[in-house]
Amino acid sequence: MSSIEEGYFTEETSADVVIGRNAKARDARLAEALAPLIRHLHAAVKEIEPTQEEWFSAIQFLTATGHTCTDWRQEFILLSDVMGISMLVDAINNRKPSGASESTVLGPFHLPDAPELPLGSDICLDQKGEPMVIRGRILGIDGQPVAGAKIDVWQANDEGFYDVQQKGIQPDFNLRGVFRTNAAGEYWFKGVKPKFYPIPQDGPVGTLLNALGRHPYRPAHLHYIVSAEGFQTLTTHIFDPDDPYINSDAVFGVKASLMARFQRIDDAAEQAANGYDRPFFKVVHDFVLAPAA
Repeated sequence: MSSIEEGYFTEETSADVVIGRNAKARDARLAEALAPLIRHLHAAVKEIEPTQEEWFSAIQFLTATGHTCTDWRQEFILLSDVMGISMLVDAINNRKPSGASESTVLGPFHLPDAPELPLGSDICLDQKGEPMVIRGRILGIDGQPVAGAKIDVWQANDEGFYDVQQKGIQPDFNLRGVFRTNAAGEYWFKGVKPKFYPIPQDGPVGTLLNALGRHPYRPAHLHYIVSAEGFQTLTTHIFDPDDPYINSDAVFGVKASLMARFQRIDDAAEQAANGYDRPFFKVVHDFVLAPAA
């Protein structure tokens, strides 16, 4: 046994001794990942100098977080979200070449079996809310259009709820759809102007946010997963820059490049040309895909 493995634990040597005990780990990557985690955790504890009561409160918080998890709810992911860890992991795993569209977090409400629809279809099945037309192009970083790209879109309704949150109230697959770009790389569809909404706040994470003086809201957005042969799949959002929470997203998902103008159209001729007899919102946003690695 090495001297590091035999080391005695002291306040000064705590991290090195614990890391040393893991020297013979069967999973080298596990030991590699734990080493900086142990080092930073020990450094944080030394900086904070928690009382025994404070330490136990932290244990109780983590215990409550685990107890809140179910088949339908992952409170630890929510904790990761509000601490910015989810977005950091996303950024590390989705580094893009210059000019490519940026990614953001998937979110918990994606459904893999949304129906594929013709271009121009209305994904709002209950016709509630302010109508909206979304259009744009899918391009490569060389500026060339990507024909046949698959665009999986979903959004919350005008009250801030997804269909899966309101079974029996919203129709199944409301505000969801899959589209394919045309030969010019273009896509377009209809929806409704989304609204900001809160992340779950009835559990330990909500209690933590309240204690920190933070709100639980995500600004209004639309979700996209864009995929095409020969390109990296892009998971992202577009955001309403005029949303009241655009600068303080509870899960840090907003990026400047993902802002889209939500333009209200009051012109009667343009309304009629888009199939409306009332004002609607127009959103135009292009996505640029990075080539496959």
